[in-house]
Amino acid sequence: MRLLIMGPPGAGKGTQAKGIAEHYGIPAISTGDIFRAISKADAATASPLALEVKEIMNAGKYISDEITNQIVAERLGQADAAQGFLLDGYPRTAGQVAALDQILAESGTQLDAVISLEADQDELVGRLLKRAEIEGRADDNEETIRARQQEYVEKTADLIKLYADRGLLVAVDGLGEIDEVAARIRAGLDRVADR
Repeated sequence: MRLLIMGPPGAGKGTQAKGIAEHYGIPAISTGDIFRAISKADAATASPLALEVKEIMNAGKYISDEITNQIVAERLGQADAAQGFLLDGYPRTAGQVAALDQILAESGTQLDAVISLEADQDELVGRLLKRAEIEGRADDNEETIRARQQEYVEKTADLIKLYADRGLLVAVDGLGEIDEVAARIRAGLDRVADR
């Protein structure tokens, strides 16, 4: 399976991505994790692209779509992703969708489905405030959480519509116990596989 997972902050994408990846025997590829690993990479063993990204991150600058696309293409070209993958955190823009389409076309593959975890915004805000309290995240207050939620809606609404128009969207209620949500996702993906 070649999959994407999308959802607002607090919807449980990271948790669900791990379970989906295990279930299908594919790597869960998080661009956030890739960037964090690059920021900690040893300069002696890092690729030229990783060194460029590390320099940009250390300067506190934005990593361009062009570089992000190159990093994703490099990661999807690795052996463990040959039979499938689950992308988390990419694509985030229409330009990245086009780049991913091209990467997949060049490898003779295409996406099987795009999982969209959906959840009531107020429920997610409550979930994130509770997590912030438990983990001592002072920067996670209601105002910043709601701003991130709104940014997600504004940036991804068009992408969700695009994937829905392509018949790839598997919308899933993201609220509930982890196992309940995982079962809903698998049921949605089973319907895709049966097409």
